[in-house]
Amino acid sequence: MGRITPRHEDYSQWYLDVIREAQLADYAPVRGCIVFRPYGYAIWENIQAAVDRRFKAHGYRNAYFPLFIPYSFIQKEKEHVSGFSPELAVVTIGGGETLEEPLVVRPTSETIIGYMYAQWIQSYRDLPLRINQWCNVVRWEKRTRPFLRTLEFLWQEAHSVFATYEEAEEEALRVLDLYTDFAVEDAAIPVIQGRKSESEKFAGALRSYTIEAMMGDGRALQSATSHNLGQNFSRAFEIRYLDAQNQMQYAWTTSHGLSTRVVGAVIMVHGDDRGLILPPRLAPIQVIIVPIWKGEEERSRVLEACEQARRMLQPEIRVEVDAREEYTPGWKFNEWELRGVPLRIEIGPRDVTERQAVLARRDQPGPQGKRTVPMDGLREAVQETLSAIQADLYQRALAFQKAHTHYPETYEQLREAVADGFAWAWWCGSAECEGRIKADTTATNRCIPLEQPGGQGRCIVCGAPAREMAVFARAY
Repeated sequence: MGRITPRHEDYSQWYLDVIREAQLADYAPVRGCIVFRPYGYAIWENIQAAVDRRFKAHGYRNAYFPLFIPYSFIQKEKEHVSGFSPELAVVTIGGGETLEEPLVVRPTSETIIGYMYAQWIQSYRDLPLRINQWCNVVRWEKRTRPFLRTLEFLWQEAHSVFATYEEAEEEALRVLDLYTDFAVEDAAIPVIQGRKSESEKFAGALRSYTIEAMMGDGRALQSATSHNLGQNFSRAFEIRYLDAQNQMQYAWTTSHGLSTRVVGAVIMVHGDDRGLILPPRLAPIQVIIVPIWKGEEERSRVLEACEQARRMLQPEIRVEVDAREEYTPGWKFNEWELRGVPLRIEIGPRDVTERQAVLARRDQPGPQGKRTVPMDGLREAVQETLSAIQADLYQRALAFQKAHTHYPETYEQLREAVADGFAWAWWCGSAECEGRIKADTTATNRCIPLEQPGGQGRCIVCGAPAREMAVFARAY
């Protein structure tokens, strides 16, 4: 294309070039913030719809809580304030006057929601309570990258309350499965489900779970998290209920989140040197129809056939006709490939005469990705092809993940493994060994996978007995 740096030359620049050229986002005048352009926001809307549907099916109802949180709320849970203090944006002046109490611009909502839950919950009959919100949050990051890490970002955060530890733990794992289902079925991204180590868990959580995905350069991306908060926030905000025996009990709470960094994951997992490759289920435009003609007589015939094809595919399929006359068909092919549209339909004068259309898959450039289908069977052929693209993108990403996953047996092998991708290694559980790996390799403990190989081994760092394997990788 010339406008996009090849991935093998500079992966980071390739990522930024794709975002710019595909018109997903642009830099805002405030450092670390981005403007979502319509095409990029449409991808987020499709992610939002897919996740929202799953949460509602699981019993969550959407609500909205304030952007501003009293500073004293953040201070109530000591781990929480310690974890978030370096990233807080604090408002001290409002309406030209110094505020009586500073306000924190929402970094996450456990505190404000915990405060409200304490007002709403009195009895065991009020439980369980499940609420979700779609909102923006602000974290004052020092190093930013569009979609992956910005000062302000969009996300969903779900918060639930239960009577027992067992229910809260079950919820945390059930929501992790929900996120996994979205990643696999909609984003076509294979993920590893795991538990975060003590040093990597959410500030204020009893236990944190994550889904970790491998990007196209072998680095990890935390793609969603699910937390069992225990009774930490319940005790801080007095979320108590009267049980069936008329005894006051502290509730058990959870929280769960997925953000716009998933847009970045989709770019990095599936994209190539031509630009984006979007999974059909998340693509704003699933099919682009490109008419090809020379003279005026051909033009009218071809455009009429293209409109017939569009009507044939709608409303089940998100389809558009690119009838712009100021651009050549070849320019349009490149443009829509850059923007990741999964499937292109080409219709020319000969196709009109023979009642056919040419399908071209974005994930298979060149002749191997093209086939001609009869117009009468176009809808079925398009639906079948989109399903195949969705499945093939997942399988391709899974094959890449497996090819870059290693099982080192020595510390030196671990150092080599994290330079290429994921390293599964026995770990004794100590923060010292975890910290040494990070200091020596810049790789972090991404998670302790929920699916373990069984048995036991020796810690890859110190050689002490280890009962679990952890995944170490360099990450975004």
